[in-house]
Amino acid sequence: CSEDEYIVEAIWADHVVPSLAYALVEKTRPGKFYPEKARALGVPEGPLWHKLQHGEEIKLPDGRIIKPMDVTGPPRPGRKIVYTGDTRPFKDLAKIAKKADLLICEATFGDELSERAEEDGHSTPVQAARIAKKAKVKRLVLTHISARYDEISALLEQAKKIFKNTLVAEDFMKINIPFSEE
Repeated sequence: CSEDEYIVEAIWADHVVPSLAYALVEKTRPGKFYPEKARALGVPEGPLWHKLQHGEEIKLPDGRIIKPMDVTGPPRPGRKIVYTGDTRPFKDLAKIAKKADLLICEATFGDELSERAEEDGHSTPVQAARIAKKAKVKRLVLTHISARYDEISALLEQAKKIFKNTLVAEDFMKINIPFSEE
């Protein structure tokens, strides 16, 4: 993980104490490499292919210049993960979460306790789902569920009524975020 590959954005959240929300944004990746195009242009396999795949133009022994765009598709978007931390819903959250691959959003209280959530600076599953829908994220993971809930399926259903692709976080959960081929 390096500055060349990722950007971390932070914005103030809306909680009773100072709190931040973060976006981890992977930079745009080179387009898909097409070996058949490289071969047709006479580019030998090996280090020259590697350079083209990583956005560098090359010079062939006969003097021709081959540019990455000659053998690759258009640049592909990187992945984006947004984590809210403790927060009430706030205006800029949908902005920072726009088109995220994954939004990890707190949902401390069920919707039956929405007034309590507001007072304590937290969100509900429905509020998290509305943010996910507005931001057009691909997947929502609810986290920071209050210990008062032994059974979380009702909270999950509250969110899924608005945003289908919702999960509830579990300890040590792993989520694969595939690359987009846009």
